[in-house]
Amino acid sequence: MLIHSEKEMLEYGKRLSGTLRAPQVLELLGDVGAGKTTLTRGIAEGLGVVDSVTSPSFTLSKEYYGSDYCLIHYDFYRLSDPGIMAEDLAEAISNPKAIVIVEWGQSIQDVLPKDRKIIEIRYIDEKTREIKTK
Repeated sequence: MLIHSEKEMLEYGKRLSGTLRAPQVLELLGDVGAGKTTLTRGIAEGLGVVDSVTSPSFTLSKEYYGSDYCLIHYDFYRLSDPGIMAEDLAEAISNPKAIVIVEWGQSIQDVLPKDRKIIEIRYIDEKTREIKTK
């Protein structure tokens, strides 16, 4: 699927949110600037989150609350050793009301459930992205 704008990425995220049921884990793959956080913002909006969703690159995780679910957003870009964050992630995954979104999850692959939804976002050009779901 091709996405041609930030608005389309947000709309895709909103539609995707309607297919999610907690507990659910999504792993987002893509280079820096591919649109992972934009997709997460769309998912959050679709789940009824009213807070502003930003990248947790420096805090590693952020929690948001929607009408029925807790959205927990992780970004492990700066994490070389999972350590305590692996425990935090395992706890989040076990939360029956959580939708967990993981960016840059290479360092914690052994903690992620095998049945997670994987979404790959590939940068095509300044406005265009290709999305593949695994």
